Amino acid sequence: MKIRIHVDGQIATAALYDNASAKDFAALLPLSLTLTNYAQIERIAYLPRRLHPEGIATGVPVTTGDIAYYSPWGNLAVFVESGDAEYSGGLVQLGRLETGLPLLQRPGPLKVRIERMAD
Repeated sequence: MKIRIHVDGQIATAALYDNASAKDFAALLPLSLTLTNYAQIERIAYLPRRLHPEGIATGVPVTTGDIAYYSPWGNLAVFVESGDAEYSGGLVQLGRLETGLPLLQRPGPLKVRIERMAD
């Protein structure tokens, strides 16, 4: 499934993975969120409810462009820089940005609207 992220009148796109957590995230869409800076490498926002826990790992590699769910806090995380944090416990990979990374690399807070794209 493809999603569109509206940021200040511009659009980033991403593909969600085929796992229960990503499907649960997609069921929340459309969503309006405010992404804030966290640890200089990610933009985070709290979701209206916790996602399905399938796929939660004790540590997964994260790279620039990854979209993940951090289960201990119940937040969405968009990794905008790789930094030194290559592994983090409690993360579930939801998808990956395909276009528009520079839009999300700007310092926040960023008001975004996330929605499904038509197939």
